[in-house]
Amino acid sequence: MNVKSPGEYEELLPQPNTTLVRPSPWNQRLRIVAAFFAGILTCFSVLSYVRQPSCAIDQAAPSGAVELYAAPWAGSSEVHHYPPASPTNVNPSLFPTSVGYAGTTATGAEPAIVVTVPSYPVHTGAPNLVAPSFKGHRNHTSSKFDIFRYWGNLSPWFSVERGAYGLHSSPEVPDTCRITGLHLLHRHGARYPTKFPQYGGTEDFAARLNKDAAHWVAKGHLKFLNTWTYKLGEELLTPFGRQQLYDLGVSTRLKYGFLLKNFSENNAIPVFRTESQDRMVASALNFAIGFFGYPFEGQYQQSVTIENLGVNNTLAPYMTCPNFMQKDKGDRGTWYVRNWANRYLKHAQVRLGRQMHGFNLTIEDLYTMQELCAYETVAIGYSKFCELFIEEEWRGFDYAVDLGFWYNVAWGSPLGRVLGVGYVQEFVARLTHTPIATHNSSTNATMDDNTTTFPLGQSLYVDATH
Repeated sequence: MNVKSPGEYEELLPQPNTTLVRPSPWNQRLRIVAAFFAGILTCFSVLSYVRQPSCAIDQAAPSGAVELYAAPWAGSSEVHHYPPASPTNVNPSLFPTSVGYAGTTATGAEPAIVVTVPSYPVHTGAPNLVAPSFKGHRNHTSSKFDIFRYWGNLSPWFSVERGAYGLHSSPEVPDTCRITGLHLLHRHGARYPTKFPQYGGTEDFAARLNKDAAHWVAKGHLKFLNTWTYKLGEELLTPFGRQQLYDLGVSTRLKYGFLLKNFSENNAIPVFRTESQDRMVASALNFAIGFFGYPFEGQYQQSVTIENLGVNNTLAPYMTCPNFMQKDKGDRGTWYVRNWANRYLKHAQVRLGRQMHGFNLTIEDLYTMQELCAYETVAIGYSKFCELFIEEEWRGFDYAVDLGFWYNVAWGSPLGRVLGVGYVQEFVARLTHTPIATHNSSTNATMDDNTTTFPLGQSLYVDATH
């Protein structure tokens, strides 16, 4: 504690003979007003100085107002690396996960929802994701519209309603039947965009925005682009994608866990399959931890087939088919997608084009914005791009994605049946407990002729694919 000397203390006090001069009320008000305007001027000066490197003054707008260009970082990539390469506080010996004293660990009976409940459980699709508010589009979007269901293959998976495709059937087991086995073929979880898109291209769109940031400015609903950054990686599972596969594993165990009794009786464990791409391995392992729980080692075996040119793989057959690499055979869908986009996005181009000055928004750019809505939502939980389009345009996007898949890999493709026949041969071999006699497709003889890596007679098969 600092103690002031008596002399110093006295100097700080007003002396008895000192006459205090109080300013008049008018002077006080004048000083307050002057200080107020000085503060405003200072704020504008600081703001101008801070924004000087990031914004340039545009020409006067038609209304006479002055416009600012977008920030120079608009459209730039934003990356957060985790975990750190060499964290300084790592000491595994101080953080063991097994310290004993586990308590009671008695196992209960396996669940069997598909057998024991009156109706099949449904999956709504998008926990933890935030839907857009559709600002300014209320008259064009119905209250029951679920945007998450109109992103094509980018939609979070959900249970399809009965009769959705004209088939009057249900997932419930008929009274005259009983379940003896399950063949589950599932896709990977939500991911970042692929490196080489066939149409659109989110990373390329962001790079073009960033390259010309000194020459454009966005207004209205597009105003967020002035400071928007690109936060997506490439092809890896997103946090939501990991959750999807974990949840799928849990739900599958709840529905079909009773099938594991067959393995206990035969003193064996299941073999599940996936491919070598990072998101495929991650999807399979997240499914496993949901299905088996932690730790899953010793409860099943994970077969990982190489996904690369020259290696047969029924779960990624495009790598086995040289014709698929030819654009006129393996990329027939892009022509249909482009032509359909020119129709369903033409009004959006006019509407949003008015809000973008100095940058020409093409139809493909608008399609890319719709992709960004889906990719950003499943990556970071929410996307401003979703607010830009009306219900009809989202239905158009969903159909555009269908066109791409139909003509690239499905019934509209000359290669569709050839690509899919390998898995069908494996499926028949499992159902009939008969090895594949002739390998004339994408089947892998090394893996499929080995009863350890491709077992027959199991009651549970789980395959991860694209």
